[in-house]
Amino acid sequence: MYGKCTRYRVKGIPGVKDRSFDALQDAKTWLAQAQTDARRGEFVDPRDGALSLKDYIATHWWPTQSGDPSTLERIEQRVRRHIVPHLGALPLNGVGTEVLRSWKKRLEKDLGPTSIRLVWATLSGVLQAAVEDRRLARNPCRASTVRPPAAAPGRVEAWGPERVLAVRAVIPDRYRVLVEIGAGLGLRQGEAFGLSMEDIDFDAEIVHVRRQVKMVRTKLCFALPKGRKVRDVPLPSSVAKALRQHVEFLAPVPVTMPWDDPRPPQTPVEAKHRRPRTYNLLVTGREHKAINRNYFNSYVWKPALAEAGVIAALEESAPDGSRAWEPFREHGYHALRHFYASEQLEAGESVVSLARWLGHSDPGFTLRKYAHFLPRAGARGGAAIDAVFA
Repeated sequence: MYGKCTRYRVKGIPGVKDRSFDALQDAKTWLAQAQTDARRGEFVDPRDGALSLKDYIATHWWPTQSGDPSTLERIEQRVRRHIVPHLGALPLNGVGTEVLRSWKKRLEKDLGPTSIRLVWATLSGVLQAAVEDRRLARNPCRASTVRPPAAAPGRVEAWGPERVLAVRAVIPDRYRVLVEIGAGLGLRQGEAFGLSMEDIDFDAEIVHVRRQVKMVRTKLCFALPKGRKVRDVPLPSSVAKALRQHVEFLAPVPVTMPWDDPRPPQTPVEAKHRRPRTYNLLVTGREHKAINRNYFNSYVWKPALAEAGVIAALEESAPDGSRAWEPFREHGYHALRHFYASEQLEAGESVVSLARWLGHSDPGFTLRKYAHFLPRAGARGGAAIDAVFA
């Protein structure tokens, strides 16, 4: 190859691109390594890793992602806000452990441990795909010298009955039954918003949890419950009475929305899957539409919590005219679900039954989350020891 670019070229290895070198020894060394890696199925051409992280995500990774639209929306936000602005210009093989340590330190200025772990998992998924696409030899997010922050310690705390009743007493009438639905049936917020009259079997004393109201890019739609799992929940008589009273006060409203994804369909299959469906919703907003969770949380739920003394009242307007509630997670609508779990366990219901009613696929998850609600933990074991030594 004298006189034509570099002088020595390695070629003819199945599955390996040709490569040229200036020095014969460099060519022989690379040839030996490439042949060994090719036989093992581990060959990675470093030239493929020269593609920028931003281009790899846009061209090769993101177009192949599928799944729940709201989940994809959250992933896209993490990529757009926290990954591409800081790492997007780097080549794939330039994202090493030193870069990750600097990136982690930068994230810690703006995000908490849980959010950093989610962003870290997203980047790790991107880089693992690059490994499997033979663009990287290893995933630096799995290195032992740099890790995402540990999960924040803590455990779920449940409201007491007095607090549940206090919030129920001050929440507007049209939304009051949502307290019974959350605290008496353990439904998630979207499942409570999506509950229809057809889902309630008063004779069998069962509520069928079949759908939720979900928000995707500020638009609402119907969808299966979280995890795409439908379930049946026992209907206590007090909750059944509250549901009947609510129906007498406000008749169910037929609401029509797309299924699973509010975006316009691109194919006949998507059109069939997303076709609008109508359900007679038990609870709707003032405009007789499905409840928007952002509106409900800011203008119904939080004012009720403040009036009940659970949280501080909304501060006066800031100098710029803005008003905002203090962020809190422990007093969201999900607190009613924790109350339901605590009451069931303290009443002696099994963890397996509770997991089924809550829609958890693994009773072990339910036990880990709510084990501290089990009544008098250790009492029976202590009694057995006393019986031996007394």
